[in-house]
Amino acid sequence: MSHLKIYIDGASKGNPGESGVGVVIYQDNRIIKKISDYIGSATNNAAEYTALIYALEEALLLKARSLEINTDSQLLARQLNRIYKVRHAGIKNFYDRASRLLTGFEKVLINHIPREQNKLADKLATEAVKKSRQNVAALCK
Repeated sequence: MSHLKIYIDGASKGNPGESGVGVVIYQDNRIIKKISDYIGSATNNAAEYTALIYALEEALLLKARSLEINTDSQLLARQLNRIYKVRHAGIKNFYDRASRLLTGFEKVLINHIPREQNKLADKLATEAVKKSRQNVAALCK
């Protein structure tokens, strides 16, 4: 697999609060993988970085050589493009992990996109949180 186009999003209800990630991976304008996962309590920025890490790990498994990553998180995009420094210790761990994973690819483009262009990844992240809440409510009955 040579090139993948990936959309990522993290959702946090409470910041920090219950959080989920959404990832949509395209090859040749066709969805080849969707990920929606509950990640527990996290900040929104931690959820955004976790979505990126999920995407990078999946892209490595798919043996991609180049990636176009699209995120509506301006902070994440600017940190990874080295426009902003990473100052928060908790985010630094995520940044370092993502940076290590990025070395597995020949070429990576990280784009900040408007939220309206990231609806499917956003929906997947939000659904992960909702499913977790429904599971907890069912257990409490």
